[in-house]
Amino acid sequence: MESQLDAWLAAEAAQNARFNGGAGVGVASSEAIAQMDGLAQMQAMMRGELPAPPIAKTLDFLVVEVEHGRAVFQGTPGVAHLNPLGTVHGGWFATLLDSALGCCIHAALPRGKGYTTLELKVNMIRALTPKVPRVRAIGQVIHLGGQTATADARLVGPDGKLYAHASTTCLVFDLRPRESVQATAQSSG
Repeated sequence: MESQLDAWLAAEAAQNARFNGGAGVGVASSEAIAQMDGLAQMQAMMRGELPAPPIAKTLDFLVVEVEHGRAVFQGTPGVAHLNPLGTVHGGWFATLLDSALGCCIHAALPRGKGYTTLELKVNMIRALTPKVPRVRAIGQVIHLGGQTATADARLVGPDGKLYAHASTTCLVFDLRPRESVQATAQSSG
């Protein structure tokens, strides 16, 4: 387990360095991504050219691998994620798995297409505590069609233990230009 954990920690440190030295945390503008397919968008984010999503910082996880139809997220179960019973809250499991599921679909989309989750099913197999130093959610596309996409993911520890698995169905649609999050927040304030 130690050599696997060491490799995971090294990948995390390298990715954090790219995020910290790049565009930081935020939401990419529609202009920045308009000419890219989903994989190019994900790769640009991983290189630090596009901002990393704020939720990843909030919940202490990040994307560490992406290729066409596949995405791997790594998370650190922490005290801030505990439920009243002292185990990691199911919402943290679900968020990490949903991120891997959505991004593996994102990484398979052609330019001009977007997606949103229609259904998420999570099966928690065993409790997770901060004693587990890291977990990985590994998502893989099963089907990518013109209107729907499906994927599955597994949440595993560095020792190979399975903590949860999940599946999703996503709606695939044509992208339209959107207002920036900052412009929307300013006009409503």
